[in-house]
Amino acid sequence: MSNKLYSVGQFVCRTYFRLFYRIKVEGKENIPSDGGILLCSNHIHLLDPPFVGAFLKRQTRFMAKAELFDAPILKRLLPKLGAFPIRRGMSDRQALRTGLKLLKDSEMIGLFPEGTRSKTGKLGKGLTGVGFFALRSNASVVPCAVIGTYKPFSTLKVVYGPPVDMESARENKISAEEATEQIMSGIQRILDENHH
Repeated sequence: MSNKLYSVGQFVCRTYFRLFYRIKVEGKENIPSDGGILLCSNHIHLLDPPFVGAFLKRQTRFMAKAELFDAPILKRLLPKLGAFPIRRGMSDRQALRTGLKLLKDSEMIGLFPEGTRSKTGKLGKGLTGVGFFALRSNASVVPCAVIGTYKPFSTLKVVYGPPVDMESARENKISAEEATEQIMSGIQRILDENHH
């Protein structure tokens, strides 16, 4: 996989965001420097994936809706940037297998547990796939929140929270639904703490 292309993409995205917004990045120290990571964020805009990944040292492999891989340019570009497809509205076993393998290989996966963008800006219900990944892997689960709007020259902030404790969840054999709720609570906590 071309890490060089990803680094160039990151640089371009950082430059774009810094030109058009007042950027604030908080909590990068909450991202472990090694091991598998599940980075779980709220979803308010199409630009969330590049924004969430642009300021981190580690590469983020985003799970993206399968339809994006049908577009001629994106079909070639997305895999080179480390993204992999998921078919929405059904249990996509291939995507789950790919995700688990990446986490096992100490990669960082970026997920938007709501599965789609929030129309209201409020955090919606999380899909159980995120809980499945958290319980079936030993990955650190890092909640993340994008705060602000993408109006040009406004303040746009990304906050990476402390990892959600999944050790006890795995030991107590809780359901994927319960694990998802714990992760969504972690994202909601960041939103609440940054609500002015």
